[in-house]
Amino acid sequence: MDARLDIAEDMFGLNPECNRETGARAFLRVAILPLFQLAIATIHSSDGIPIHGDRCIQYAPVPRQPGAVVLMTGDLSDEICQSIAAEFNLGATAFIQPFADGQFGLRWFTPTREILLCGHASLASAHALWQWSAAPKDGLIRFVTRHSGELTCQRMNDGTIAMDFPATKPEATPLPPMASDVLAVSGPVTCAGKTAMNLMLVLPDEMQVRACNPNLGILAGWHQTGVIVTAPALTPGIDFVSRFFAPQSGIPEDPVTGSAHCVLAVYWADRLGKSTFIANQLSTRGGQLAVHLLGDRVELRGHGTTTMVGKLVM
Repeated sequence: MDARLDIAEDMFGLNPECNRETGARAFLRVAILPLFQLAIATIHSSDGIPIHGDRCIQYAPVPRQPGAVVLMTGDLSDEICQSIAAEFNLGATAFIQPFADGQFGLRWFTPTREILLCGHASLASAHALWQWSAAPKDGLIRFVTRHSGELTCQRMNDGTIAMDFPATKPEATPLPPMASDVLAVSGPVTCAGKTAMNLMLVLPDEMQVRACNPNLGILAGWHQTGVIVTAPALTPGIDFVSRFFAPQSGIPEDPVTGSAHCVLAVYWADRLGKSTFIANQLSTRGGQLAVHLLGDRVELRGHGTTTMVGKLVM
């Protein structure tokens, strides 16, 4: 049991030092371990909520961004959704609600809060629905969201999943005080603006983005969700680079952030005079994204790879 517990903790990002039998480990024993056993045996119980563990990334062929997808067979309260996301402790857990008209409700939770939009968990959701045969494999999936309107996903001929998201223009906002010191860079730092999802800061070059080592305690007070740091790319064929820090959302640094590119595309389109980009996100795990600005929409493409399937026992 303990060996399987350690493996499950590693796969779900849970803290192996936690000794709380009434907290993460207790939940893990009654819920995650049966899922893990079912997954490796490819057996499904007759009861429970389907769960799909995906690793997804826009554009790059190597899967790098983990996310979980829960297909709800009934209503789950906000509190239960948040508890499940906290136990999985991934960048985002998506919750899908099938509707009678063929559309799907979609919500995203980080370990600490519900968020307005998430790229990789949306991609994972489409991938999971096709894997479950819950949506036509060659059809367009329409997601209805609470805060981001209708989103669509479609499988392309090259095997990628094309996601249609809203483009977001940043609103002017003052540069946070002591920004260079807080980010631990030489600067200068300029503020490109903010959206409901993020604050965007611009550095002179890629090397400073790579070197950025922010004081997360202070940075968490700059925006309610997260902070983008971006700069022009040095590598030929790459247009811009970025990193995304969201300690206020339970994510010290997100490996690859599709939703951030909804505003990055708008910003860099003005600066570079183009609408199609290849972007690198410079987290430790890292990822490369293909981004296409189409008026007031942004198209992101990526692949999904299944790593775990099972039932969430409530």
